[in-house]
Amino acid sequence: MYPPHLVAPMKADLVNAGFQDLATAEDVVNTMENAEGTMLVVVNSVCGCAAGAARPGVKAAVAASDIKPDKLVTVFAGVDQEATAKMREYLLPYPPSSPSVALFKDGELVHFIERHHIEGRSAQMIAQHLVMAFEEFCEKA
Repeated sequence: MYPPHLVAPMKADLVNAGFQDLATAEDVVNTMENAEGTMLVVVNSVCGCAAGAARPGVKAAVAASDIKPDKLVTVFAGVDQEATAKMREYLLPYPPSSPSVALFKDGELVHFIERHHIEGRSAQMIAQHLVMAFEEFCEKA
């Protein structure tokens, strides 16, 4: 577990961009069991690929795309352990991966970006990938 003061800026990075922080397993269950429309889930992490590619890429995709998910949420691996474990149940059959990005439509996992798809890629590449997923699965506002 990481000290809260260390991860606070990393959590705030997504929260300030409009993501709801799901800090407990109950938060995850309430969110997932009542999911309607499209929802982007970011499994946040303290690693360099989260800071250099995942978070900036996700924020860029949401900011740049005319078509966006209806809801934006995040859990933080290594910090909010129960919430992350519960979210990972919804991400099956994919193995635990952080950072990672998932897109749900009406509660069904329709697109998933694992850590190995994030490592070595730029934030711009992640953003482009997500914009294409938004165009495929999300409704135009």
